[in-house]
Formats: sequence, C-alpha cells, structure tokens
Amino acid sequence: MKKYILGIFTVAVVASCVSKQERAMKSADKNLILKTANENFAKKKWKNALALYDRLPNLVAGTDDAPNVVFNSAYANYYDKNYRLAGNQFKNFAISFPQDKRREEAAYMSALCYYEGSMDYNLDQSTTQTAINELQDFLNNYPNSERSKNINTLIDELSYKLEFKAYENARQYYKMAEYKAANVAFENVLEDFPSTKLRPQIYDYIVKSRYELATKSIYDLKDERIESALSFTKQIEKEMPNTEVAKTALEIRSKLEKEKKDFAVVKKNTEARIAALTEKQKKLEAKNAEQAKTIQQEKDQIEAEKKAMQIQRDSAALSTPPPAATFKIKR
Repeated sequence: MKKYILGIFTVAVVASCVSKQERAMKSADKNLILKTANENFAKKKWKNALALYDRLPNLVAGTDDAPNVVFNSAYANYYDKNYRLAGNQFKNFAISFPQDKRREEAAYMSALCYYEGSMDYNLDQSTTQTAINELQDFLNNYPNSERSKNINTLIDELSYKLEFKAYENARQYYKMAEYKAANVAFENVLEDFPSTKLRPQIYDYIVKSRYELATKSIYDLKDERIESALSFTKQIEKEMPNTEVAKTALEIRSKLEKEKKDFAVVKKNTEARIAALTEKQKKLEAKNAEQAKTIQQEKDQIEAEKKAMQIQRDSAALSTPPPAATFKIKR
C-alpha cells in the first residue's frame, strides 16, 4: 500500500513539474516565466531553463531583471556546453551592462567559453587562435584581475596546442620521406614558437632529415647538403650537450664524415672521367674540323678549276672569227 501511495505521489510530482514548465512556456506572464526559468536553473535543468530564458528578453527589456536573464542564460548555455553561444552572451553582457559588478566575471567567462570551444590539435585550429586572442584581451582589459594567473595558464595550454599541431604536420612529412619539406616545416615551428618545449624533438628530426637528404641527394647538391647536416650536428652538440639528441647527432656526424670521404673519391673519379671525356671530345671536334676544312678546300679547288676552264672556253670563243658568208649559185 505504501509503495502504491509513493508511486502515485511521484507521478503527481512529475506531472506537476511538467505542467508547470508547459504553463510557463504557454504563458505571457513575465513573472511566471522568470520564476520557472530560475527554478530550472537552480535545479541544473539547463535545457528547460534556456527554453524559458529565450522567451524573456523582450519581456524584461529595460527592467532590473534584464541583466540577470542574460547572465543566467549565458551560464545555462555554458553548462549545457553551447560554448560559442555562451561566449557571445557573456561578451554581450559585459558590453551591455558596463556598470554591473559581474562585468569582469562575464568577460572572463566569455574568454573561457572560447577556450572550451577550441578544437583538438588534429582539427582546424582557427578556434584556438581566436581563444588565445580573447584570453589576451581579458588580460589587457583586467591586468590586475585575480583570474590573470589562470588566464596565462590557459594561453600557454592553447599555444602548446598550436605548437603541437605544427610539429605533427612536420612529422607527417618526415614519415612520408619528404625530407626537404620536413626540414623546412620543423624550422618553421622553431621560428613561429621560439620558446617551444619541443625543441629537442624538433632538433632530432631536423638532423635526421638533413642526413637523409644528404645521403640520398643528387650529385650537384650532395656536397652542400652534407655540409649543412654536419653543421647542424655541431649546433646540437653546442646547444644541447650530454643529451640523447646530442648523442644521435654525434652518431650521424660520424656517418656523414664517412659519406663525405666516400663522395670525395666518387667526385674525384667522376671529375677525372669528365676531364678525359672532355679532352676526347675536343680531339674529336678538332679532327672533325680538320676533315671539314680539307673537304672544303677540295671543294674550293674543284670550283676554282671549273671557273678557270670556263674562262678559257670563253676566251677561245672570243678570239675565233666568225665563218665567211656563202652564196648558193643558180644554174
């Protein structure tokens, strides 16, 4: 019997709550809507609260309730993980109610919403950059705020996400054996984030990329790339002595020195073959030129002889008198 009564009571309570929400949704009574919305907010029923808060802006415009409606609605969206909408509402609150004592809190929550809305590092990071800008704006507007320390921590966290995104993009080039692109990409990470904590890993990939680029290089660029890789191994040992990356750099330098010596032999032999071929080509060209000269001289001689014979014939024709005239005698 007790269970039966308890069940009826529970159903009645639920029905009462549902009917109260429905009455508020259908009502035009500002006080009823606001009271029900605030009750839902207190009970953390964010969606129900938002459904009612959305009906209130026009009803409370110009009244003392207006700031509370905007403020609570922003928090309800924040807790319901509608970070973009919540961020806009908090920002709107700080702008619309500059004298409200909650203005700094709203500005902080607006920046925090952008932080919460930042995407994972492997996705588009435009939201992360926007979040950093919003957090920095808070520091600029409230430099003495007690929340500044936390803001700086959030900025560092988001900045690291951008660093790691760039680092992972560079690593993909290395994995695909695109060593030239990898080297450039890692150098860009260091340029864009000079204080990055990933410097040891980046140095490791750069020296390995340069090594691969040198050993697999085309002939004309091999010397230059070997020297570039060797130079970087020395830079690592100077900047990061007694580290794992320095140990790797030392091993790579040993390999590069051997590669340099082997290539010097190859280069010497190649240059000798090129010199021999060049000399042979020169001799062949000289021989061909001499043959061509001889042939031309023979042609010129034949042509000269033809001209001389023609002149003789022409001279003989001029010196011979024409034949005498003859007449036929009639009989």
